[in-house]
Amino acid sequence: MKKEELFTDEFLKQFKTGDELNSFLKQLQKRGIEKMLESELDSHLGYDKHQQTIEGNARNGFTPKKVRTSFGESQIQVPRDRDASFNPMLVPKRGNMIDGINLAVIYS
Repeated sequence: MKKEELFTDEFLKQFKTGDELNSFLKQLQKRGIEKMLESELDSHLGYDKHQQTIEGNARNGFTPKKVRTSFGESQIQVPRDRDASFNPMLVPKRGNMIDGINLAVIYS
């Protein structure tokens, strides 16, 4: 499915106020950030989630973190690894602000 096909006119008609639309966009951005962080961890570890690995470092749950975005403050779940060597580029350790998420480019 193409990204353009996700937001049909029928789908967008469900938002009756600007607050409803902003709430949806905030939730969409939160989930997008979390998925991008998971992808960063996949790249850092060198394998996808649920794959077997022979190396010592592995996923080790999530850590909650408050971040400020253009849609306000959100609590996200940042994935972590056992060696604590994962330092996300999108939301660096000890950072809590995401400026211009559209400028973030992650290479894998």
